[in-house]
Amino acid sequence: MQLDPRRILIFRTVAREGSVSGGARALGWTQPAVSQHIRLLEDEVGQALLLRSSTGVTLTEAGERLLRHADGVAGLLASAEAELLSLAEGAGSVTIAAFPSALADFVPRSIAAARLAVPRLTARVIELEPPEAIEAVLAGDADVAVVFEYDELHDDVQLARIELGFDATSVVLPADHELARGGAVDIAALAGADWVGGCTRCRSHLESLAADAGFAPTIQFETDDFVAAQSFVAATGSVTLLPSMALRVLTRDDVVVAPLADRSGRTVSLRYRHGAERVPAVSTVIEAMRTRWEQTAR
Repeated sequence: MQLDPRRILIFRTVAREGSVSGGARALGWTQPAVSQHIRLLEDEVGQALLLRSSTGVTLTEAGERLLRHADGVAGLLASAEAELLSLAEGAGSVTIAAFPSALADFVPRSIAAARLAVPRLTARVIELEPPEAIEAVLAGDADVAVVFEYDELHDDVQLARIELGFDATSVVLPADHELARGGAVDIAALAGADWVGGCTRCRSHLESLAADAGFAPTIQFETDDFVAAQSFVAATGSVTLLPSMALRVLTRDDVVVAPLADRSGRTVSLRYRHGAERVPAVSTVIEAMRTRWEQTAR
């Protein structure tokens, strides 16, 4: 079996667009031409890759597996294009996908440092939670993903990983709360409290800690905004968990931040396609982020 790389990329476009007609529009080709290449590719692999219907296409198991490899091929080609462009122009552009609390301070300061080192570097930022940020890198829509993980459960994806460090979780309490004395708080002592819940991963972390302590948290308010979460705490007497990255940016005067007794938290890391670190602009951003994290951790 010898696969034609061009046909693999055509297949990837059809799969990502969801239909042969959509793939043809994205490629600027005719639908019959695209269909012919898909048929030839299926002949090469000896089985169907797409199931066609009036509503679009569905991938077979073989198609799903080939798509993962096709994304890798597209990612490598995107890295090659970016590297050549950077060499030709003396600088390049980098797209960074990051979660909200990283975008509040860490990412802007890292980009500022990168642009100080390479003034012609340009950066685009996308706000995405870790799973979506990783998908953006896999699909070639982002160069670097700033992500976090709890309990060392690393995403099983074929991306390079640089661990930046640990981001401790803290309890945010109303200023008049009986536990607001500044000492470490055992989450079990908050079993009867009303909670402010955040993103899916953050909420899962809260629920896991609570389960270990023998209770299920009563989540009365839901927001991904760490400023709004503190406002709910101050105004309603509820409590919440927030990461240090968010609290370093802003902590309201009418709340008290206390460490968790179990010292739990999350690991922050960078994810990018293998080989992307050889692209000067991407390398500059990665190094700026590593340096910024080290400065913050001192």
